[in-house]
Amino acid sequence: MSVNVKVTVLVGGVGGARFLLGVQRLLGLGQFSGAASGRLPGDHDVTAVVNVGDDAWMHGVRICPDLDTCMYTLGGGIDPERGWGHRDETWNAKAELEAYGVQPDWFGLGDKDLATHLVRSQMLRAGYPLSAVTEALCARWQPGARLIPASDDRSETHVVVTVPDEGGDDDRRAIHFQEWWVRYRAKIPTHGFAFVGAEKASAAPGVAEAIAEADVVLLAPSNPVVSIGAILAVPGVRAALRSTTAPVVGYSPIVAGRALRGMADECLSVIGVETSSQAVGAHYGARSGVGILDAWLIDEGDEAVVDGVTVRAVPLLMSDPEATAEMVRAGLDVAGLPT
Repeated sequence: MSVNVKVTVLVGGVGGARFLLGVQRLLGLGQFSGAASGRLPGDHDVTAVVNVGDDAWMHGVRICPDLDTCMYTLGGGIDPERGWGHRDETWNAKAELEAYGVQPDWFGLGDKDLATHLVRSQMLRAGYPLSAVTEALCARWQPGARLIPASDDRSETHVVVTVPDEGGDDDRRAIHFQEWWVRYRAKIPTHGFAFVGAEKASAAPGVAEAIAEADVVLLAPSNPVVSIGAILAVPGVRAALRSTTAPVVGYSPIVAGRALRGMADECLSVIGVETSSQAVGAHYGARSGVGILDAWLIDEGDEAVVDGVTVRAVPLLMSDPEATAEMVRAGLDVAGLPT
């Protein structure tokens, strides 16, 4: 029997993009539009609300890592080894910037990737909001899902750290998330996260509607602090999750007792949350209380009890789109939708 399912997914990073591939595999969308085996038949719709906390200006261009990773992944252009950036990338511009001694020298821009940033920056400077720019960029990639930035406004993740200086004194200051993540690999003393600009931001057009009108809202197994957490920091998103009639189903980023992607364990430690499905589920909390979850999917063999939340253990290793599709199927099932 054919069904029509509207799925809204909150995503960030490489793991979030791979989760979206699983959604598309199950629903027969995007790259899997011709794959009948194992798909859920029907006319389906997928909207991804994407983290913008990682976004930054560098070398005069606006970089939106999570939006681009989702766009390239769903559009078939992602580098399969790294999980980010273009496949078959070259690095001539990066080499020239290094020859000039231009800072920051710890962040690399591929030549093909640079074209995306140039188009985005030109449109932003012309006055187009990020959501409209993203729609225009997606016209080239045809991702098979609607990608919406969590906000058109500045809402950047910054990190309060202690950086030893050359004189031997410790210097506590806030640095952009990209510097903490890429330059320091999250391996310096870290004291907290701040979502700069979030207090004045608002959800991008279509975000609240996508959550309100969905049949199910899925929280991808992305970093709970700097991916999902950064989306929740945008005013209006948490309220939309709490008021939607759709079930809200979250996926634990903890597999076999550890965070597999995105240095989530370092981030959770900073905010005082244990690296466990139990603790992360409690961190999100139940909608029947003051949280956002109706259901929480944890890895098979794991255990968790979250008051007011239905917990189900299923395989959560995203080894390929087919395995991820089964994760998504389990989420739709626990939400009471036909699978």
